[in-house]
Amino acid sequence: MSDYNAQIIAEFRANHGRVGGNFEGAPLLLLHTTGAKSGQERISPMMYLRDGERWLVFASKAGAPTNPDWYHNLTANPDATIEVGDETIEVHAEELPRAERDEKYAEQAALYPGFADYERKTDRVIPVMALTRR
Repeated sequence: MSDYNAQIIAEFRANHGRVGGNFEGAPLLLLHTTGAKSGQERISPMMYLRDGERWLVFASKAGAPTNPDWYHNLTANPDATIEVGDETIEVHAEELPRAERDEKYAEQAALYPGFADYERKTDRVIPVMALTRR
């Protein structure tokens, strides 16, 4: 885990799910996945969009040409765990179909314009994963 992520995770846990810096005021969760190749637990802090009973997460990787590792981990092992605030929740992940993905990604980009920038920077379609309580 990078030092940057480790610092965010520690701050998240010390402050009931709130962090400062680039994420100040943004909805943030910690996604626990199982490594697709290693089988080891991985923890990734990320912004989310609450959608009814689901948490939507965006495999933007800041507009990089490839999907983030956590996306590959979730597609290989869709049962995962999230930390939201002080709560730990077991979830199941599913990728949104294209039409719903486009709608939800546009909603996230309207709230947080950096997501529109990520989309402009890459040729790939940025996947959106729905996390639903198990």
